Amino acid sequence: MRVGAEAKESRFLRSAVTEENRFQTTADVVAWLSSRVEATCFSVECIPFARSREWQFDDATGNLSHTSGKFFRVEGVRVRTNVGPIPEWDQPIIVQPEFGILGIIVREFDGQLCLLMQAKPQPGSPRPFQLTATVQATRSNFTQVHQGARPHYVEYFLERGRSTVLVDQLQVEQGTAFLWKRNRNMVVEIHEDVPVLDGFRWMSLGQVKQLLRIPNLVSMDAQSVLSCIPLVDQRVHGAADDLEVDVVRHAGADGAALTRFGADVLASMGEMNRSTHSDDAVLSWITDAKCRVGLDVRRLGLRDVRGWRRTEDAIIHEGGRYFRIMAVEAGIDNREVVRWDQPLVTPIEMGLIAFIVKKVEGVLHFLVQRKVEPGNLDIVSVGPTVQCVLGYESRGEPISWPPFMATVVHAPPELVRYACTQSEDGGRFYRVEIECRIVEVGTDDVRDVPDGYLWVTLRQLNELLRFGFVNVEARSLLACLSLI
Repeated sequence: MRVGAEAKESRFLRSAVTEENRFQTTADVVAWLSSRVEATCFSVECIPFARSREWQFDDATGNLSHTSGKFFRVEGVRVRTNVGPIPEWDQPIIVQPEFGILGIIVREFDGQLCLLMQAKPQPGSPRPFQLTATVQATRSNFTQVHQGARPHYVEYFLERGRSTVLVDQLQVEQGTAFLWKRNRNMVVEIHEDVPVLDGFRWMSLGQVKQLLRIPNLVSMDAQSVLSCIPLVDQRVHGAADDLEVDVVRHAGADGAALTRFGADVLASMGEMNRSTHSDDAVLSWITDAKCRVGLDVRRLGLRDVRGWRRTEDAIIHEGGRYFRIMAVEAGIDNREVVRWDQPLVTPIEMGLIAFIVKKVEGVLHFLVQRKVEPGNLDIVSVGPTVQCVLGYESRGEPISWPPFMATVVHAPPELVRYACTQSEDGGRFYRVEIECRIVEVGTDDVRDVPDGYLWVTLRQLNELLRFGFVNVEARSLLACLSLI
């Protein structure tokens, strides 16, 4: 296997198996985030729409928009499809046609690649501060439509020549809440000294992975970028033993030993010849769905959305299901704008996303599904085995559970490889918490899967991710995979 000392994959791999670094311990990071809360004036209050100074409902359409005409709007859509139990429905949806930047700066210190992470307060986060990417900004933010300060470090992502691009991918956002929304996920390397501003710190990739075991600490936007970081060269494939030898060679004295599951994860990243389905068959599985699925999404005014109504303080479903849209007034003294109000999407129930994994011919495979969501520009995306977040699949009565929900919910502890609560982006969502799980089953379990599900290796899943086929829920789970 060719993974040279200078290859970006080897450097990321070395960082992923090294929690220690020259800057701080993982416990120090947690204490630092707590100290940020104590030192920051932070307030978030739910308000009726009539109290909003910056957002207004249009008299003609009922749509909710910012007075500048920028940022985003809340409109309605009417959806018709030939898949799933509900062939037609209306719903509110966020329309934000501009691309945002989710970007992480990396730099090498003493032979170790470190990530510049930010402690960022968001009005809708369950925690006042979360660990997020170096830059997390919409185009309206970095063009300063809000007349606030420009996001720190954004020039390293916008100006060619200021950095070396290691990752640059357009990825889809939440298809149940956003209409045709994508963000630019970037990782850039710098080779110059830059001031580490207040609210930022350098961390190893392994350290960030460990912090993903703490509920709601690492933002979902950061998880999206982390999932795009390559640990193995997707163009060159070798045996699992070669990969483990490479980890030992490149980790250095501070590298941690791989867990058994971590070794299986790493092997699944590089194994080409023992996948259940060929790469061409996986692509055909997606292409076939795009050709057969009927999805008609028609935009309409909020006033014409059936089954939803507006109250003084929320836009709600008449059956009390799915989600609500409400308004908040926020005050945070170290943001680009220190006081503002805005609408946020809030849940009716706690979400659940999960991968079921198992070894097939000795190689770890992930059970994925084709997801059809109204806000997905490409109609079909690749999602996790189970996905119940804001949409029409619910954690409610077991009789209505989607496929494999029971396997995930009732998995004995010894089969659970990852379990932690994470949260959606607090800039658009209000305390949307999601139980994240990775469950490993036996080789002879889950043998027959229904149409729309497929077993793939992690190498194949990462390849689909590179081309923007993998949805944000699956990306979040991929980010949580740790080797140590």
